[in-house]
Amino acid sequence: MNEHNPSCCFPRSARLLSGPAYQQVFADPIRSSDQLFTVLVCSNQQASARLGLAIAKKTIAKAVQRNRIKRLIRESFRARQQQLQGLDIVVLAKKGLQDRSNNEIQRSLSKHWDRLVKKCVQS
Repeated sequence: MNEHNPSCCFPRSARLLSGPAYQQVFADPIRSSDQLFTVLVCSNQQASARLGLAIAKKTIAKAVQRNRIKRLIRESFRARQQQLQGLDIVVLAKKGLQDRSNNEIQRSLSKHWDRLVKKCVQS
């Protein structure tokens, strides 16, 4: 793995790790929703973006499917991490997501990132 390129790794500092960190995002978020995801964002007063995932068993029953979706979300986040600096992000999955193709999921996430960057610049 290329350790010198920060866009190709997902270090601990780029993750939401604690309950209070998630609660801060859930308390007063900027939202973006479509058929596949609800994405919640708030400012984190740091130089980097942090990602949290909320992919429930109730929404996506099989672990294999949940893990595929998590990988796709993390990959998309890593690619756009520089644009999302200073934000804490929580991605929630919606029912039926496991039946969508990887390309559909990537397109959806890309639209969310663009929408959120515009909303956060405005506020």
